[in-house]
Parts: sequence; structure tokens; C-alpha cells
Amino acid sequence: MKKQKKLLLRSGQDGHLSDLRRGQKCVVLNFHNDNAALRRRLLDMGITRGVVIEIKKIAPLGDPVDISLRGYELCIRKADMEGIDIRVL
Repeated sequence: MKKQKKLLLRSGQDGHLSDLRRGQKCVVLNFHNDNAALRRRLLDMGITRGVVIEIKKIAPLGDPVDISLRGYELCIRKADMEGIDIRVL
């Protein structure tokens, strides 16, 4: 089974937070998550609509990912990042 190569999102394109690579910045557009507890937790950590996020570090195996927002860094799982819609800056 071949591993699929992910496409690089360019400035102005929409996607999921999990699609970004190290050093890219984005703005959060929306959440599409059925888990109300996870949604509340993400909101409490400052991930809200309109916030600018930068991908700082990605673990060697790809999970978790270190992001920077609102002046602090946060580690988040790839599975949780897939439920966050973004636009690349």
C-alpha cells in the first residue's frame, strides 16, 4: 500500500488545521465536531473563529502538533485538528 503525499495548501486556500505544515499560518473559520465536550475544550483553550494559528512543531511520527496562538503554544492531536476548518494566510 502506497502512502499518499499530502498537497501543500497555499495562501487563500481553505482546508483543515491538520493539512498544514510547519511554519504555515491560518485563521480559524469554523468547527465541525460532534463531540460537544471536545468543542468546549478547544474553545476554552482559545481556538475560536477568527484566531490566527501558526504551526510551530510536528512530532517525528506526526502526532501531536505544537501550535502557537494568542501568545502561547499548545500541543494538539491530529484527530482533533481535522475538525477545525481554516483559511491559509
